[in-house]
Amino acid sequence: MNKSYEVEYCNLELRFDRRHIQQLIRDLIQDGYSLYWSENENIFIISVRTGRKLTKLRFQRLAKGYKLVGDYVIKDAKLADWLEKQIGDLRGHAVVKRFKDRQVLIESILFGEVIRLVEIIGVEHRVIFQKGPMVDRRKLAEIFASEAAECQLKSLEQELDDELAKLSAALQCGDEEAVEACKEKLRNLRIELIRLEW
Repeated sequence: MNKSYEVEYCNLELRFDRRHIQQLIRDLIQDGYSLYWSENENIFIISVRTGRKLTKLRFQRLAKGYKLVGDYVIKDAKLADWLEKQIGDLRGHAVVKRFKDRQVLIESILFGEVIRLVEIIGVEHRVIFQKGPMVDRRKLAEIFASEAAECQLKSLEQELDDELAKLSAALQCGDEEAVEACKEKLRNLRIELIRLEW
């Protein structure tokens, strides 16, 4: 490996579920990495040791799952390959800067695909590749749908909590009519939640 090898990942965004994070931990351990992890109600951190360097991967907790966010500088080729496989497999977004000797290659990645590749040598820079419209209608619709679904999910979860509180109050008061109304509302909310998860 070239000693000047270095990759910087900027504006990284990858979505995971908890089972996937556990599998990632197993894979990294099997690949020979020394690591540990910590968690609180907002963030899950996996600290990976590569030589004398410690890379902290930060997973932000979402309503459903986790999102790997932030900027990372990685000097370990195997860890960089692993991260790039995740970007491709999970259709993630990132700006990847590859530093080698005096050359910098910058890749803009959207939904796991390189949409722009720029080479910089000294003060010279040239666009090697640029995909035609930056975001097509279908991908733009996907972005809006995923953001809208996340907002709708948060709203439904709040509504679910409120309805459960009403049900509890109705049960304590012995109000059968209110209990049945709450149960019906909870059934409808459950159907909406299942629909959103698909």
